[in-house]
This record gives sequence, C-alpha cells and structure tokens, in this order.
Amino acid sequence: MAVLGAGVMGETLLSGLIRAGRRPEDLLITERRPERAAELRERYGVDVVSNLEAAKRADTLVLVVKPQDMPDLLAEIAPAVEPTQTVVSLAAGISTTFVESRLPDGVAVVRVMPNTPALVDEGMAAISRGAHCDESHLELAESLLAATGRVVRVPEKQQDAVTAISGSGPAYIFFVVESMIEAGVHMGLPRNTATELVVQTVVGSAKLLRETGEHPTVLRERVTSPGGTTAAAVRELEDHKVRAAFLSAIEAARNRSRDLAAE
Repeated sequence: MAVLGAGVMGETLLSGLIRAGRRPEDLLITERRPERAAELRERYGVDVVSNLEAAKRADTLVLVVKPQDMPDLLAEIAPAVEPTQTVVSLAAGISTTFVESRLPDGVAVVRVMPNTPALVDEGMAAISRGAHCDESHLELAESLLAATGRVVRVPEKQQDAVTAISGSGPAYIFFVVESMIEAGVHMGLPRNTATELVVQTVVGSAKLLRETGEHPTVLRERVTSPGGTTAAAVRELEDHKVRAAFLSAIEAARNRSRDLAAE
C-alpha cells in the first residue's frame, strides 16, 4: 500500500495504519524533499519513494494531495498504473470520473472525504464508489479509513454535502468553542479556566449524544428549564437567527465544493 503525499493528512493516515497494526515494511509513502523523506523514514520505518515507483510497487494507491495538484499526479503515475490496482482519492472536490478518465480503463477508484479529527483517531470519513468498484474495493477503503476514525458510505452525488458537514465541520465547532471561551474571559474567567470548561463541555456533550442515542433536541430540552438561564441563552440564539446562519453557512460550503469541482 502506498500513500502518495506526505502532508498532514497523508502522515495522519500513515501513522494511523501503523497504530492499527499494519507493518511498516508493507507501506510506502512519497515525498520529494530529502529532509522530509529522512524524517518520515526515521519516525515510521517506512520506505519513502517517488510517485512513479509507488505506482509500480503498490497494490493500493492512496492519493492524498491538494485538488489542484491531482492532474499532475495522475499524469505522472498513469503509465505505471494497472487495472488490477485500487486507487483511493482523498482530494476534495475531485470526482471518481475525473480520476478514472486519467488512468487506464478498468482501474477501481474510491473517493473519500476525511476530516482533521483523524489526527487523534476520531475522524469521520465518507466513501463513494467509482464506476469499476465492487464490494471488495469499498471494504478495502473502509479498512484504511477505520484506522483513524469512523467511515460511512454515501452516493457520490452527496459528497459536496458531506464536505460541508463533516469535512468543514470541525471549523464550525472550533468557531463556537472560540466564541464561548471569549465570552468566559469577557465575564471575568481566566482564559485557561474558560478553555477547560468549554472544551470538556464539548467533549462531554458529544459523548452524551453518541452513547445515549438521544435526539439532540431531547438532550437540549433536558438542560433547558422553563424560565432558567439556558432558556434565556437559547432565546438570544434564536433571536439572532443562529440556526438559520448555520444552515446558510453549510449551504455556502456545499456550493463552494461544487464550484471547486467545476474549476
């Protein structure tokens, strides 16, 4: 298996695979900069090779590059790719059709939308099948992404919505956390205290959602006593149309994902 691209997400996937039990000798990663290649060899014990060599040696190619770099990468590796190989693309906005059209006919391509919590093995990835995929290719992609979090299957037409919800989603959460911390500081709390209060509240609330399986509305109402402090806060959020603002923001992210794909 080869990870083509040693950026943040590429290294995250590599380290997750090793923590999940993959042997370093069964993994390749690509990196052009000699100092970065040496760092990866030292840290993970993997072989660092060129993109073309990775395409020649690996059964599975995981493409982890920026969308604007994908055409050049595909042109570089296409001469070495065989129909028996599986290609997994983590480039945002790049369709399976785009990748398939630049590789030999019959290559199975799986499209993935990951997110940054994969850095701490709490990622959320959505995968979609290309024209030549079967169940075994999807299961292979699931096994890769499960090393850094959870995986769901979606039709490719839903990937722009996935990008807007979970791909960009951590930024929305961080924005809310940042705002809550600043509110705490404004009201006189030390910044480190406000940070600990907010971060643990977010972590605990997420765990409560996952482990109880309750609808978020039910959980919110349990915190919201009639005429109480939470009710006063929620009224302000509703008055400022925060719910509508989130909907508009997420739709804007989806539309931008569509634009990037078109570009």
